[in-house]
Amino acid sequence: MEFTCIMCPMGCSLKVEKTGDEVVVTGNTCKRGEMYGKQEFVAPKRVVTSLVRIAGGGVVSVKTSDLVDKNRIFDVLDLLKTVEVKKPIHIGDVIVKDALKTGVDVVATGEKL
Repeated sequence: MEFTCIMCPMGCSLKVEKTGDEVVVTGNTCKRGEMYGKQEFVAPKRVVTSLVRIAGGGVVSVKTSDLVDKNRIFDVLDLLKTVEVKKPIHIGDVIVKDALKTGVDVVATGEKL
């Protein structure tokens, strides 16, 4: 598996292979790249960003407070389609607590007063 590391501005070209029980990362120039390569190979995760409707009109931007398994991204997005919040909304407000029992909250990234 080959991909570009996103842990720093270097953008190293990583190659990740499984040999026996070990995941081997090459092409990284730092330890963070090795950790990222292994994580991406074994169980890729992402921060989910989206918009949530506001009662009375408009939307507010939101994101997950931590990484979510890549295979759950569309489940989280489907959940957010059903959510409607009331003003005022402040940056950091928890919009959905423990989204889909992932242990990750969805928080506001915008202000709507």
